[in-house]
Amino acid sequence: MSATSAEHASEGIAVAAERRWAIIVVFIIGLLVLMMIVMALHWAAMPPSRVETVDVKTVHIKGEFVESNLGTVLEPDGKVTVRLIAQQYSFVPQCIVVPEGMPVTFRGTATDAIHGFVVGRTNANTMLVPGFVSTFTMTFPKAGEQLMPCHEYCGTGHEAMWAHVQVLPRDDFLAKARSGERMSCVPR
Repeated sequence: MSATSAEHASEGIAVAAERRWAIIVVFIIGLLVLMMIVMALHWAAMPPSRVETVDVKTVHIKGEFVESNLGTVLEPDGKVTVRLIAQQYSFVPQCIVVPEGMPVTFRGTATDAIHGFVVGRTNANTMLVPGFVSTFTMTFPKAGEQLMPCHEYCGTGHEAMWAHVQVLPRDDFLAKARSGERMSCVPR
């Protein structure tokens, strides 16, 4: 076999290998595009459930998030609910009281930009989007104080946007909650 025919044979092998890889890559890209199309159509047909909206222009004036309704409350049915608002560069209320060992439902919204919060070393983590109500429920396993910083960049004062969560023993919380008023942390 001459050098020229050996070069042609190796070139043929290389071209065949490149063609196989090109077909594999095109198949993978096609599969990914198909997956994106299917998911886009699925989400368009099946929007997320429980989407609640609020009017950001009147959120402080009327409805669930008026200032007198913010904070923690023990509902008549025994459930604990925390309502809060995020706005540049603060949370209202600044300090939240919750019970140890009881489910707590957080309901929050934002008035001006996307904010978010994470509570200390727990899995309480959500985004607060203007015009929408974010809701989640969690249980705090032990008493103590947790920091609650904003984790979505919201402007030049973002690094100072934080609040704290005071987790009280269940009996102490229930004793304070008996009045039916909205609770916030007691000044130390």
